Amino acid sequence: MNSKSVFELILSGEIESEVIYEDNDIFAINDINPVARVHILVIPKKKIATINNLNDSDVDLVGKMIMVAKQLAYELGIDNTGYRLLFNTNDDAMQTVFHIHLHLIGGQKLKDI
Repeated sequence: MNSKSVFELILSGEIESEVIYEDNDIFAINDINPVARVHILVIPKKKIATINNLNDSDVDLVGKMIMVAKQLAYELGIDNTGYRLLFNTNDDAMQTVFHIHLHLIGGQKLKDI
């Protein structure tokens, strides 16, 4: 059984996906099931199953994820109109891939949650 997350498979090239941002710590891809015109996943290369599994040593990584999302929002021209940043954690929050990832959602008026 393969214990790699889908994101690790994308990083290794075993699953094809267009990487729209990448640095030493993080990469970003378009969500395959977008809920808005812009729906990007910002993903750490380090596999962390859920937000609950974060350690003090991960603070800079999570902060960098948010800064990457902010930059992508700017580059896509949705920084002024508005966007949502979202982490899902565990089953009740509909987390389906147990490798943390930040959703950058925007490009249209979003529904209230």
